[in-house]
Amino acid sequence: MNTRRMTSILAGGALALTASACATETTTSESGANLISEGTLTVCTSLPYEPFEFRQGNEVVGFDMAMMDAIAEANGLEKSVEVTGFDGIQSGQALNSGLCDVAAAGMTITDARAEAIDFSDPYFNATQALLTTDESITSLEDLSGMSLGVMTGTTGEIYAEENAPEDVEIRSFEDLGLQTQAVSNGQVDAIIQDNGPLLDYANKNEGTFVTAEFETGEEYGFAVRKDGNDELLASINEVIATVQEDGTYDEIYTEWFGQAPESE
Repeated sequence: MNTRRMTSILAGGALALTASACATETTTSESGANLISEGTLTVCTSLPYEPFEFRQGNEVVGFDMAMMDAIAEANGLEKSVEVTGFDGIQSGQALNSGLCDVAAAGMTITDARAEAIDFSDPYFNATQALLTTDESITSLEDLSGMSLGVMTGTTGEIYAEENAPEDVEIRSFEDLGLQTQAVSNGQVDAIIQDNGPLLDYANKNEGTFVTAEFETGEEYGFAVRKDGNDELLASINEVIATVQEDGTYDEIYTEWFGQAPESE
């Protein structure tokens, strides 16, 4: 099996920083931030991953994008979005090549991914879930002799490979859209993915059900270029803390998930 590690990068914050030199040309904003485009925070993301990032008309919207808006606004910057493949985000290639300043893609923090990119403090709690059109399938064991769809490079793929019975056929898909389409049209018997996108999909698509969740203790993080953006990373963490403290985080969460996050 091809077990790739996914990573996602969200940046922002009070960008009073001077990022260290990189291989690509940058411009320094009034606040001291090194950016690839003057006056603009350029964000890499991978689509679709509703409700975190997806197209609505000509605009890329979602929970992560709203967080990016808040970060850009806090620093007097415009926001620009670059849509790219998830592998390029998780490997750090998108950042290192100068495609973007930051990336936001609903990405779980893992040690393996942290070897390629620097993560922010956690900003979202997640776990794995099972989506199917057959409500009798409530565990990986129930899929014995059946098929399970995973998204290439995700923690769901890793979880399936480590925990599904040996006779479960694991099929890989490049993105969430292809994954959900596969289970809806009967290509696979179920799919495994982070609970947020699957709960959102089941809520909007009659005949599909989230029948199980697996407590994996995952946390999403934003990330920056490895070993080169310490000041940017610090500002991201500052903004995450600020929006959580002043109620902005709850407002964004409610907008995209229909309710405020549960108190810990």
